Amino acid sequence: MAKNYGFLICILVMVMDIVAGILGIQAETAQNKEKPMKVWIFECRYPSHQAFQLGLAAVILLSLAHIIANLLGGCVCVWSKDQYRTATANRQLAVAFLIFSWIVLAVAFSMLIIGTLANSRSRKSCGIFNHRFLFIGGILCFIHGLFTVPYYVSATAMRREEKRRLESLGGPAIRR
Repeated sequence: MAKNYGFLICILVMVMDIVAGILGIQAETAQNKEKPMKVWIFECRYPSHQAFQLGLAAVILLSLAHIIANLLGGCVCVWSKDQYRTATANRQLAVAFLIFSWIVLAVAFSMLIIGTLANSRSRKSCGIFNHRFLFIGGILCFIHGLFTVPYYVSATAMRREEKRRLESLGGPAIRR
């Protein structure tokens, strides 16, 4: 008897994205508590070790949430527009959510990395890379969860749909 862990995986991915978002926002708050420093016309803050740690934790959680959803959701490939048009609704949704989740991941990951590296202890100079990157990255973590969970759901529904179709045609069942 196959057990359905889909609900738990969706909860896990969503919780990881929410925690990553909260950590990103807390990292921004910790960064803003540091004293301002002025170099020529640029005004920024001294590096915050707490902001660095929180930003790094947010990056790790965001990455893990994305990896879990994509590994367990499986590969959803569409090679042409014609194949996309003739695909089932679940496959089309899975492809769309996969693309959006990768775009949001790329932007959120970049924002969190930039904000985290700005709080690195090795940073000696002041630059313009201190403008709410951690906060925006944290917000994008929430949005990442809104795209990643539907991707996982539609990808697993697509696999079940294809399995049923093959079984109805008399072909061998696809094993998971």
